[in-house]
Amino acid sequence: MAAARVLLLLSGRPVSPSFVQSVCRLLGAGPGLGPWATLCGLKRGRLVLSDGPSPGASTRLPLQVSALRTRSQVQGRKWPFTSSAIPSLRRTERQAQKCGGHVELDEELLDGGLRELWEESGLQLPQGQFSWVPLGLWESAYPPRLSWGLPKYHHIILYLLVVSQESQQQLQASTYLAQARIQPNRSEVSAFMWLGPDVAAAVAATEDGTETPRHLPQELPPSVLTVELAEEGGARPLALPVSTLLRTTPTTAEGKERVSSGTKFALRLWLQHLGSLRRRARRL
Repeated sequence: MAAARVLLLLSGRPVSPSFVQSVCRLLGAGPGLGPWATLCGLKRGRLVLSDGPSPGASTRLPLQVSALRTRSQVQGRKWPFTSSAIPSLRRTERQAQKCGGHVELDEELLDGGLRELWEESGLQLPQGQFSWVPLGLWESAYPPRLSWGLPKYHHIILYLLVVSQESQQQLQASTYLAQARIQPNRSEVSAFMWLGPDVAAAVAATEDGTETPRHLPQELPPSVLTVELAEEGGARPLALPVSTLLRTTPTTAEGKERVSSGTKFALRLWLQHLGSLRRRARRL
């Protein structure tokens, strides 16, 4: 399964990592969580990662790792390395949306991201009316803390930024109506929201392992408008406290709503990309 979706090149030779091996470490990443500049490529529906220059891996992307366990901590768990996941980001000057899921066998990576966007949100972007760029990579193990139990999942996540040529108003039009562009799948999601750079930056700035700030920055709104899907059908607005989005990973496996560490990393990448576009526009 791994060979179909993730190809790891070490000294030019293909390697199939086991479930208990950190891809970051195999690639020679240093101590800490990163991010590290990693050579990668997209080839025939596969993600290619390499520890050196390679014809199939010439693009440098930031790679960061979650709190993965060492081999001794997960000894005895030798499941195959699992497939990649592709959260797809949609950007305008003021809003961001994130969807994601596993790549199917023989599926192109971009196609997998667009499919997940459609399956979760109902949004289909017309061909020729969007552009895209890979933002970065995240190596994830779940549960995120060893105290919660041995890891059950191990993924390499590729974050893609998809930029629609349609306006924010076109994409958000008629949210509560039957003909809305956004038609979330109730079997996939229970609610969705649109985040602006100010709230996204505050969320991205929170660090797991630290306490959430008790006082919100004055420029942040107290809540974010969320569209909650009703069990009986339809949707209703919900004011979600911004403090919920600023929660960090708890020390115990409690079921509180929070933004995952990988999503925070993706938001940072999106904001950095947005900032680089603005700087480029000013130079022009």
